[in-house]
Amino acid sequence: MNFSENVFYKMAKRTFDIIFSVFIIIAISPILLLISLLVKLEDGGPVIFQQQRAGQNGKTFNIYKFRTMKVQQEQKEPNESKYNWPTRVPDDFVFKMTDDFDPNVTKIGRFLRKSSLDELPQFFNVVTGEMSIVGPRPEIIEITNCYDAEQFHRLRVKPGITGWAQVNGRSEMNHGRKVALDLEYIQNRSFLQDVKIIMKTIKQTFFGKGAI
Repeated sequence: MNFSENVFYKMAKRTFDIIFSVFIIIAISPILLLISLLVKLEDGGPVIFQQQRAGQNGKTFNIYKFRTMKVQQEQKEPNESKYNWPTRVPDDFVFKMTDDFDPNVTKIGRFLRKSSLDELPQFFNVVTGEMSIVGPRPEIIEITNCYDAEQFHRLRVKPGITGWAQVNGRSEMNHGRKVALDLEYIQNRSFLQDVKIIMKTIKQTFFGKGAI
């Protein structure tokens, strides 16, 4: 499987990532400030939740999100200790986030998750070069530790805020389908394809389909 990357595309993609992210951060700065205030006022805890994720080539980085759970519940993802498959992540595995009606999710957190607004701080991850606007979603370390060689290929590029898998099923799909779509994106990626994914993401966000 050929995963070579065009140098011009790589440079154009990075330039676009920076310009687009800085523009978005400036444009939505009042929204970012408002959300920060609401998160802080609810229980006085930290505004931003950080968690280690697998980046390009498996290098770990801290992903940023607005905190959606009560402070004592923010230390680990649900069931992360159960990710112990010996050979590979099963194709039928479906990652389940904590239910929005779980009492450990804050009131503002439920709204942020449903609207995907909790993901907005990841534009700062893009500016710092840890993520891209478009790419496979950054996975939890405990899950990538169970990848086989084929599954590891989805880590060959920078993870994205949105991606080909997200606009073709998002949270409803199983792991095997997600990996297949991510590898399809990596094999055929282009600047035009990235723009199409961004436009489709905007459309889906307004319709509220799933969660990124």
